[in-house]
Amino acid sequence: MAGRVERIVIAPAAGADTVEPESVEALAGRGLAGDRYLLAEPGGDARGNVTLIERDAFDHLSGFGIDLAESELRRNLVVTGIELNPLVGREFLIGEVRCRASELCEPCRQIERATAPGVLKALVERGGIRAEILESGTVSIGDPVVALD
Repeated sequence: MAGRVERIVIAPAAGADTVEPESVEALAGRGLAGDRYLLAEPGGDARGNVTLIERDAFDHLSGFGIDLAESELRRNLVVTGIELNPLVGREFLIGEVRCRASELCEPCRQIERATAPGVLKALVERGGIRAEILESGTVSIGDPVVALD
């Protein structure tokens, strides 16, 4: 079953306000154009070229009495219709962009300081995933997110 990109979130610099474009260029081994984590050249630590989180994580937070805007967790893509954790170690497509999920994107104390008390505990194993971009292309709102076998 395919998921769907619901929101794109990038920030041009650490601590900068986020931007929510309708589409963004995903550059193999580098990251998302305009994002603070875009690498100058492919290589290095490409495991976190792009971060994804399930929209359900925000519903889960609401169950703890924590209401956050989807941009506040600063994950690049908010998706629906697909479980992300099982993708770790696997390749998947975001539209035409091929990626490999490298690890869970567990919450840290910095996120809790920037958002609300309890976020750290509430998002254990629900903080999304980090992925390496293997093939460049454009990611747009509405693009399917599909696991590859």
